Amino acid sequence: MSDDGQHGITLIAFVGSVFSPYYAWARKRGPVDPDNHCALNVAIYSQGKSRWAMTERGRRHCARNAQQFTIGPSQLNWDGDCLSIDINEVCAPLPRRIQGRIKLWPQQLCTYSTALNASGRHRWGPLAPASRIEVDLQEPNLKWQGHAYLDSNEGDEPIDRGFHTWDWSRARMRDGSTLVFYDMHTPTGDEHLLALRFTPRGAVDSLTAPATQRLPKTGWRLERRMRSDGVVAVHEQLEDTPFYQRALLKLDHAGEPLLAFHETLSVPRLVSPVVQAMLPWRMPRRA
Repeated sequence: MSDDGQHGITLIAFVGSVFSPYYAWARKRGPVDPDNHCALNVAIYSQGKSRWAMTERGRRHCARNAQQFTIGPSQLNWDGDCLSIDINEVCAPLPRRIQGRIKLWPQQLCTYSTALNASGRHRWGPLAPASRIEVDLQEPNLKWQGHAYLDSNEGDEPIDRGFHTWDWSRARMRDGSTLVFYDMHTPTGDEHLLALRFTPRGAVDSLTAPATQRLPKTGWRLERRMRSDGVVAVHEQLEDTPFYQRALLKLDHAGEPLLAFHETLSVPRLVSPVVQAMLPWRMPRRA
């Protein structure tokens, strides 16, 4: 998010693209190499210049080691202090380019990681819960600086075996801490909740989670919820799809007004045959 609150960007680098219909179809035939299903998802939110791209690449287009991850014409590089992301992607179905460089400087690195379900086959942890970001894009023409967040999810099984739905959010607090709520339901109906505060000094505090607040359904009638001490308002709807939504929410926590990034995922909708057939229009593949 830019310092002036006018621009936002989300990037997700996938090894074994969890939303990929191609990966799901391949798994039905037997064991699959996740390195043959990589993607860089880029979502830009800026007045009049919003763009979204996610092209899946096969193994011959990708390479990775401890410092670099190449996905077709795009790549991520870590030099020990800064994560640089060189982006050269094309949106679909309307072919508009996203090209330029993003730099992210962690204000601290975090080793916290936790299981997301009872089996421990899905795990999550923030790598840099508080960071500075510099956006320098040629296409579209955008240059700004702001605050950022970097985390990691990993799993040893398909997502539909571990989750039914989740609501996740992160917000930057006045003292520089990062507040995260991760509200999950499993396919068997069990609930798992993480309510955590990552401080500027690197501490991880477990919180007593506030009550669940129901939010208005999205345009695709997706149900969503948020943890808050009071009323939650949708400040801006960023993504609205049949199985996933992303929004900026206004809420209060411990007497402090916050602006939070929030996402909701419905796994049954994601894996439905109708949605799987629709996804290639937004997520092309280069084998």
